[in-house]
Amino acid sequence: MQALLTAIAHMHNTPDAQRVFHGRGGVYPDSEQWSLDWFAPVWVLTSFKPVTDEELAQCHHALQERWQTLVPGEPLNWVFQCRATGQTETRLMAGSVPEPHVVTEQGARYLVHVLRGQNHGLFLDMAHGREWLKSHAQHENVLNLFAYTCAFSVVALQGGAAQVVNVDMSQGALAIGQQNHRLNNLPLKARFLGHDIFKTWGKINKMGPYGIIIIDPPSYQKGSFIATKDYIKLIRRLPDLLEPQGHVLLCLNAPELGTQFLHTQVAEAAPSLQFIERLSNPAAFVDTDPEKSLKVLHYRLGAEDAHPY
Repeated sequence: MQALLTAIAHMHNTPDAQRVFHGRGGVYPDSEQWSLDWFAPVWVLTSFKPVTDEELAQCHHALQERWQTLVPGEPLNWVFQCRATGQTETRLMAGSVPEPHVVTEQGARYLVHVLRGQNHGLFLDMAHGREWLKSHAQHENVLNLFAYTCAFSVVALQGGAAQVVNVDMSQGALAIGQQNHRLNNLPLKARFLGHDIFKTWGKINKMGPYGIIIIDPPSYQKGSFIATKDYIKLIRRLPDLLEPQGHVLLCLNAPELGTQFLHTQVAEAAPSLQFIERLSNPAAFVDTDPEKSLKVLHYRLGAEDAHPY
């Protein structure tokens, strides 16, 4: 775990939420189980394997030492989460977690909950996707499928979107999404549909067509979405939902499925969509095999500036 300890020794106190260390990318062979995130004012350390008390004590010492260098006299707040199979737990290791806990990213504010569940309310690896949407959203009608806590909707409206339609099965996640909109003092141009996407096409169609569609599903969630059999059902709908020259971001975070999986599905189910680019992931999420990392693919309906893949 030396690479993790070295990263802690060089970390900075920055205002925005971000990943500090990404062992899962395989770049650090001795620290592949670890990730460290900053959700100000709380550090969240995650291990995907069981850990010993001695290892946690080492991490605490490293965090405490660096924190006192960065902000002398300020209390250290950190949370440990174990995601080892059969041994999941979340523990407050030092300090406290604010309630409500609001973090920032590129001028937007989001509610997070680092002490419950494995998802904290904001996916840090999607930062460039949110940045892309904010810069392309002006005057657009945006459809946000698998909206979760609606971070895409927040940045779309900050970027001047005409309307955003958020769809997600989880009413609880959408309720947090509505709070995120209030936190950012956004215009009342967002709709929140707590429905199964596959049973809601009538409503979704009526509110279209859309200039931008975001699809960011779970890769495998039993009873909701399984990428290998369900993604193509979404792709097939896209040409009828999009405006001419409309944009779509197809997102996939499944290490076992590469970009070619999506390219093949688009070629089969929506050949009028033309590939434009793959968005880069934040630098902290470097991976020895980019095909195993988050994939965010930008397509456009009938685009003239398409690229071969």
